[in-house]
Amino acid sequence: MPSSRRSGKRPYTTGHIELDLDRATGGRTNLSAEDGEWVVQRVRASDKQYRCPGCDQVVVGIAHVVVWRTDALVGGGVEDRRHWHTACWDHRGRRR
Repeated sequence: MPSSRRSGKRPYTTGHIELDLDRATGGRTNLSAEDGEWVVQRVRASDKQYRCPGCDQVVVGIAHVVVWRTDALVGGGVEDRRHWHTACWDHRGRRR
């Protein structure tokens, strides 16, 4: 005989929980900027080394972003993806 007890996972009196779009999309966003159309994906730290095109330093052991163009006529594949320090990507249009 089935139990008449209600589930305790989410009480009926609680409000709706908003969808976390960042989590649902895996941290991937589309960006339209003066320098083109981009896909920007946040990634976790890893032991693999990458060279940041913004500062020409090694990106290793820290969370960072992977970026690729979506408006390129040719390319846009895995080989065109670049790993940037998050701060370098955020400040890429500024001159030092």
